[in-house]
Amino acid sequence: MSKRKRILSGIQPSGTIHIGNYFGAIENWVRLMKEYDCFFTIVDLHAITVSYEPSLMQQRIFEAALDNMAAGLDPARCTIFVQSHVPEHTELCWLLNCVTPMGELGRMTQFKEKSERERENVTAGLLNYPILQAADILVYKADAVPVGEDQAQHLEFTREVARRFNGRFGDYFPEPATLIGRGARVMGIDGAAKMSKSLGNHIGVAEDPDAIWEKLRPAKTDEARKRRTDPGDPERCNIFSYHRLVTPEGALQEIVNGCTGATIGCIDCKKVFFNHLRRVLDPIRERRLELERTPELVWSSLREGARKARAIARETLDGTKKLMGLL
Repeated sequence: MSKRKRILSGIQPSGTIHIGNYFGAIENWVRLMKEYDCFFTIVDLHAITVSYEPSLMQQRIFEAALDNMAAGLDPARCTIFVQSHVPEHTELCWLLNCVTPMGELGRMTQFKEKSERERENVTAGLLNYPILQAADILVYKADAVPVGEDQAQHLEFTREVARRFNGRFGDYFPEPATLIGRGARVMGIDGAAKMSKSLGNHIGVAEDPDAIWEKLRPAKTDEARKRRTDPGDPERCNIFSYHRLVTPEGALQEIVNGCTGATIGCIDCKKVFFNHLRRVLDPIRERRLELERTPELVWSSLREGARKARAIARETLDGTKKLMGLL
């Protein structure tokens, strides 16, 4: 029996997740568990490269684990752990620092964007963020990384780091492939930008159904459709892009026919989407409530995940140090 390929992806401890997170990443991760040896890490070390509240960090880590487990990341079928609980990540990061040219870091898009937003907090950690991200991946010799489109540059950077190391010390690290899920970019309910909690244009996975409907009811649709009797263009409607995520093919065609033929109004269209969305979110919310009642089960799963991850990471790190003449 052939050995399953390994993937790794990171989870930001940034509070509860929204449907952009779910359809853009987590839904794909759940599918990938069937065919890959999956490692998912809650990247608390990445989270401290920007301004944050230390007293809230442990709660944010817990909520990230809670949401992702409720959404389908089963600790019995994958390895889920906290990044800082596996110190080999940061040790490998230092070793990779020593083979990475400074100039490449300053060109990273996310560094430019974050340093522009927080000019008073442009730290060496923010600059070196991509090297730690490369270490996260390479310390498990991951064959592939499931990412969103906005992370593609960082993954190419990781491949370049692997090539530089291999060219200098010998062929050791694989160059991970890119896996992008079907919902790679989910727009916010304003239809103007990618869904984001910071922009307030999101629908939370664990939100109460009534609260979700109150957000959906005034959400942007096809601006050219002023009245119910005006024919619409589904391809210009943000709500239709949501339908593609949850609505079955037959019902989807009915939405197209009703919109273009002006036989269905925008509110009716939103109600159809809302009902299909609830079929996805209601079970997740119920599992989350169950897990919330047993916090020790969540934390013990993270501790066991870190134990399993450390065993692999230590082996990789020792091999790296031998090649570099440090062991």
